[in-house]
Amino acid sequence: MHPNPAFRPRLNAADERMLIESVVAEIGFGIIFMATPDGPRAAHTPIFSTGDGAIQFHLANANALTPHLDGCTALAVVNGPDAYVSPDWYGQEDQVPTWNYVSIELEGPVRRMNDDGLTALLDDLAAAHEAKLAPKPAWHRDKMHAATFEKMRGAITGFEMEVKAWRPTLKLSQNKSAADREAVAAQLEAQGKRALAHMMRAWGG
Repeated sequence: MHPNPAFRPRLNAADERMLIESVVAEIGFGIIFMATPDGPRAAHTPIFSTGDGAIQFHLANANALTPHLDGCTALAVVNGPDAYVSPDWYGQEDQVPTWNYVSIELEGPVRRMNDDGLTALLDDLAAAHEAKLAPKPAWHRDKMHAATFEKMRGAITGFEMEVKAWRPTLKLSQNKSAADREAVAAQLEAQGKRALAHMMRAWGG
């Protein structure tokens, strides 16, 4: 998390939680970090927010984190859009290059899910992301042979983290003037970084 408090959302706890939920739902992918007996390890995985203070994810059984997560505390990071910011864009002297980005850190105890919980997670993930592809007809596991699904499900393990702490960083040029923020947003938009430009205009003030 960036130490500058300007890059934290200026929201009450409930609204900040809603913002975090929306970022997690929109991105849907993150990294799980944990210290293991073999050293620090990280795993990349789809992440699903339950909407009631928890996130769920699954890892391959062969993943280095899988044997150690159950009952331990872990850190999940969900990264949003990011981009390099050139000092030339501010229209002032004595500026330095920087990077604008959105990142959410989520921390809490993790428990292993049973087979029914894992199946529900896989269904929820597919439904959430297939909905973004409309008007394409949504894929559902009913299109698979049951035996194939069971074999593939058996190769992964589902986990749920109870989120005890969250640390959002929205580094969107909040430490610059409104004119400078708009100049940077316009340059990013021109480069195709529309999502980050939108976030700067919505949350950068």
